[in-house]
Amino acid sequence: MLFQAGLAPGFCTCNWQEVANIVILFYLLGLLLAAACGFYIRKIVAEAKIRSAEEAARQIQEEAKREAEAGKRESILEAKDEAHKLRSDLDREIRERRAEVQRMEKRLLQREEMLDHKSQSLEKKDEQIAKRDQELNQLREEAEALREKQRRELERISALSSEDAKQLLLSTVEEEVKHDAALMIKDIEGQAKDEGERKAREIISTAIQRYAADHAAETTVSVVALPNDEMKGRIIGREGRNIRTLETLTGIDLIIDDTPEAVLLSGFDPVRREVARLALEKLIVDGRIHPARIEEMVNKAQKEVENTIREQGEQAAFEVGATGLHPELIKTLGRLHYRSSYGQNVLKHSVEVAHLTGMMAAELGVDETLAKRAGLLHDLGKAIDHEVEGPHVEIGAELAKRYHESPEVIHAIAAHHGDIEATTIIAVLVQAADAISAARPGARRETLENYLKRLEKLEKIADSFDGVEKAYAIQAGREVRIMVKPDKIDDASAVLMARKIVKRIEDEMEYPGQIKVTVIRETRAVDYAK
Repeated sequence: MLFQAGLAPGFCTCNWQEVANIVILFYLLGLLLAAACGFYIRKIVAEAKIRSAEEAARQIQEEAKREAEAGKRESILEAKDEAHKLRSDLDREIRERRAEVQRMEKRLLQREEMLDHKSQSLEKKDEQIAKRDQELNQLREEAEALREKQRRELERISALSSEDAKQLLLSTVEEEVKHDAALMIKDIEGQAKDEGERKAREIISTAIQRYAADHAAETTVSVVALPNDEMKGRIIGREGRNIRTLETLTGIDLIIDDTPEAVLLSGFDPVRREVARLALEKLIVDGRIHPARIEEMVNKAQKEVENTIREQGEQAAFEVGATGLHPELIKTLGRLHYRSSYGQNVLKHSVEVAHLTGMMAAELGVDETLAKRAGLLHDLGKAIDHEVEGPHVEIGAELAKRYHESPEVIHAIAAHHGDIEATTIIAVLVQAADAISAARPGARRETLENYLKRLEKLEKIADSFDGVEKAYAIQAGREVRIMVKPDKIDDASAVLMARKIVKRIEDEMEYPGQIKVTVIRETRAVDYAK
């Protein structure tokens, strides 16, 4: 309508701004009112929720309190039950401990009663012992008095002082002790001899059965066969120059006699004799015999013999298992291949002794390898005993020492003939094996002169003892039987005499194997009926 009335433009503008402001104001008031209403409504809702939550919390608290009260009551009941159970167990244990203490007290009381009883018994025994000691002292005094009285009475009756009687008694006791000692020696020696002989026979027989060796008989003379007797003249040569050359180069004597188709080579050095034999055989086969050819053949023979010596030494060492021997010892050992002793080849004898020694050492639990080594080298000195002064025992021990052999081997070499006392088992075994090898039937030859001397020496040693009536050497000198006078030699003294004779034989004689000494005492009672 206002527009229609034609109001002024300014008036219209002012009214619209006021209306807008009023509208905005009403809008703001509505917003505030809505916010206030919303706030109020939210407050009311929140308070309602709070009240609801508080109520729920209160209910939960009340329920929790109820549950806590119930759990508390249950815990209290369980605690009471556990306490009651513990109290019951404790009471039971206390009762048991009290019963155990009572039993121990009872046992202690019983022991105290027993100790009291024993103490009373000991006191009674002490009193009895004291009483017996007193009685014994009294008896001892009475015995001393009686003995003194008896001594004075004996001195008066015998007219001998106590010293004289003591000497008489001692001499009597000494004779009785000697007799008892002789009987004891006889029994002990018999037992020891029986056991020793049994064990020795077992070991030696086992060793001999396990080893058997051939024996080669050699002498100091070699024989070279000739195709015909004309060869003797060619060997002698013009004016004897061939034979002189051969003897000069070899050191061996050639004996050309009436023996048909044979030449004898004589010499004590077996190696030189072998060189001469080989050289002569080569010359005979070759047919060209003159000084230059002789010298050539002798040189060849020497080389062959040296090779043979080395081979024989190595073979012997290998056969017995003696490793690590010095080359010079092997060469010296090989020279024994051409050496003989009483017709027995010394190298074969040494190998046999090594095997026997090793077998016996194995039986006794001794070092078998060391025993074989000592047995192999025991006669080493015989290889050069014709070149070096002294017995072969000392020469062999010196050689072994020079080439750093062990002390046991050196001692066995030095003691194998009893020149020094054998202090090791191996040395004793070498002695036994050497005697076994030398005492084999046919192993050695002995000249009649030496045999008779040995028999005479045995009988002479036996006859030198007082009380010997007659002595006989029998079984080729391996046993001597001695007849004694029964009125001078009793049974006990016969045992001592046999031992003394054995000692004299061991000290004064050299012999292979062992010699049995038998002392025979015979008493006869003769009467005649008339």
